[in-house]
Amino acid sequence: MATNENSKRREFLKSLAGLTAGMMLPLSVHPYASQKLGEITSSPLEDRFGELLPQRKFGKSGKSITMLGLGGAHIARMTDAEAEKTIDKAIEGGVRFFDNAESYGAGEGERKYGRFLAPKYREVAFIQSKTTARDGKTAQSHLEATLKRMNTDYLDLYYIHAVTSPSDVDSRLKNGVLDVLVKAKKEGKVRHIGFSGHSDYKAHLRMLEVTDLMEACQMPINAFDPNYKSFITNVLPILTEKQIAPVAMKTLANGGFFGGTTHFNHGDNPKIVPAVLSIQEALHFSWSMPISTLVTGADHAEMLLEKIELARTFRMMDEQQRQALVEKVANFDGRLVEYYKV
Repeated sequence: MATNENSKRREFLKSLAGLTAGMMLPLSVHPYASQKLGEITSSPLEDRFGELLPQRKFGKSGKSITMLGLGGAHIARMTDAEAEKTIDKAIEGGVRFFDNAESYGAGEGERKYGRFLAPKYREVAFIQSKTTARDGKTAQSHLEATLKRMNTDYLDLYYIHAVTSPSDVDSRLKNGVLDVLVKAKKEGKVRHIGFSGHSDYKAHLRMLEVTDLMEACQMPINAFDPNYKSFITNVLPILTEKQIAPVAMKTLANGGFFGGTTHFNHGDNPKIVPAVLSIQEALHFSWSMPISTLVTGADHAEMLLEKIELARTFRMMDEQQRQALVEKVANFDGRLVEYYKV
């Protein structure tokens, strides 16, 4: 890495402690409601299903969300029995943020939420989904189908999903995709709108350049990212400045930390976990960024319980700890670890 890039990385990581601390909320702040910052208690927040995980600010909306969210792509791959068990364990463990997309299992992830999440837990769940549509007509069709599959009248958050390049962003906006999201928000079908992507941070920069309507952004946030085509160093500063909620994904590089180079899978390439970092170090690094929540892809309920425990035991990493982890993994090949970047 060039010296100036290394210096840029160091300076940004150094600045994060105050930003991250500012995302965290007093224990008594109620999720999805106006923040009551004067009410600080020693008791964790609860709802009728039990104790919640700690809350973080959701951008400038005045709402809050749990620091851990359940990913829908893995839910789509589970049996019905395991999906229901995982969703129940998520609620029991204090998770109230639930991710999905119409593209996950050709809608199967959303259908499982419609069967096992919405009927029992809709009033306490913050549910997001996403559209890969390249034009407004398709986006409208995706939204209506998503609402039907998810068994809900509205989404808490809806994304323009998987933007791949600046030209992709320009094309989708020109063809009316954002117009559909804005209209859906006005109609109450969507409460917040955002965008996601994992392949090229320049696509994110383009979206942030051409519109001020975005309220959330989902992107890779992990301890290797600052070393390679970084979303953390290039995009996260703008999100924090604009008070757009950062939603972390690929915090273990979607298998890349385990030697894999295809989605969901481990592999035989050099492994960051467990050779260099522990899962705890990796996730605590991501939570030490100024993110609103971390979406975890759990293969089954027991894996989710591990992540819930890591959320409950989280302690903020200081500048030295964060930088040490980034440098420990710096010699890995970014083309292998974060194979999804272009």
